[in-house]
Amino acid sequence: MKAPNRDLLVLVKHARDNEEAMEQELTQLHSLLLDVENPRTFSNVFEVIDCNRFKVYTDSKHIMHAISAGESAFVFLNNKN
Repeated sequence: MKAPNRDLLVLVKHARDNEEAMEQELTQLHSLLLDVENPRTFSNVFEVIDCNRFKVYTDSKHIMHAISAGESAFVFLNNKN
């Protein structure tokens, strides 16, 4: 597996005791995040509120377009949580 290019802050009590266990934990975290961080999951938890058109978009096509298009006036990305 390719080494991840991300910064993770992991707080554990005994990190210095077993370096191999810490590396295994980071590898498992990386594989878990790869499964979760994808466009399908992202579009399930966000919606786009377009105040210019008075519409709320929940489909992944509009959400991904809003992210890739950059900043637009009065178009908001809202977390459904």
